[in-house]
Amino acid sequence: MDADAMRRALARICYEIIERNHGARYLLLAGVRTRGAHLARRMADRLAEIEDSPVPVVDLDVRAYRDDRDAPGYRAGFPGPNPGLPADLAGTTVVLVDDVLYTGRTTRAAIDAILAVGRPSAVQLAVLVDRGHRELPIRADFVGKNLPTSTEEVVAVRVQEADGGDRVTIRKVLR
Repeated sequence: MDADAMRRALARICYEIIERNHGARYLLLAGVRTRGAHLARRMADRLAEIEDSPVPVVDLDVRAYRDDRDAPGYRAGFPGPNPGLPADLAGTTVVLVDDVLYTGRTTRAAIDAILAVGRPSAVQLAVLVDRGHRELPIRADFVGKNLPTSTEEVVAVRVQEADGGDRVTIRKVLR
């Protein structure tokens, strides 16, 4: 995907979110750090344009909630601060935003991070790329692009804010 394809995919996801939720009034976007957080901020801006009302967005650090000890940044016993999450999530639909959905473990960790703070009305998942190969029974509600891959490939999402440009690439893992 190039920058235009990414922009169109995010715009489409925003319209799907509005349709499914009958507007954006009770939404909170939670972007999984790092690239999911950047995508969530873009989506919040787009949703605010469409709905003529701001949509809150927070960055979500899920490292402490990972169940795989070899995950980057894993810290056993660390409670995992997520200061942007409101203490009361009742009546709120939290839309988790991530760049790539792969095994489902990051999504599970993100749900745990949210539930550690409060109980929202619903949690939905929006991803730019769904590459398959799930290890957990998790499915995205909103998908920018389904991208069938092999387990010997890596999907790399690059965003302007972190990487100097927008693009999605696939490359073979060298073993």
